[in-house]
Amino acid sequence: MSMDIEEWRQAMARGMSQTPFVAGLEGVTVEGGGGFCRMRLPYSHKLVGNPDTGVVHGGVITGMLDQCCGTAVGTGLPNPSAIATLDLRIDYMKPARPDADILFEARCLKVSHDVAFARGIAYQDSPDDPIANATAAFMLTNTGGAGMPLKPA
Repeated sequence: MSMDIEEWRQAMARGMSQTPFVAGLEGVTVEGGGGFCRMRLPYSHKLVGNPDTGVVHGGVITGMLDQCCGTAVGTGLPNPSAIATLDLRIDYMKPARPDADILFEARCLKVSHDVAFARGIAYQDSPDDPIANATAAFMLTNTGGAGMPLKPA
């Protein structure tokens, strides 16, 4: 079954929103395409790192930024390719406010022969007041069509 690149990108974005990490987080919404991704993580007491403050654990924010950057890269590739995180830098600016959703946005900046680069942000009220910034690099593996996401039945 052949699939054109736009169908592959859409299937890739759907697949990234169903990985075990994201599927294990209740209520996450994902929208993406054309090298951009936006995710919303509803606040949950299950995600809290310090029960005294109610602040979401930094590992959750790191994982969501990695996922968001990866989705942005995947939807921005010129050809189907498997991707893997090579490097992820997170700069935490402030703790997330308890009892509020966290938004994540990422954009694919550049795709070279075997590496792609993305930048992301986590925030609650405005991207101008970030919780964290991310810079990421992803390894690209030419799969020759193998490993391409399947169309939903």
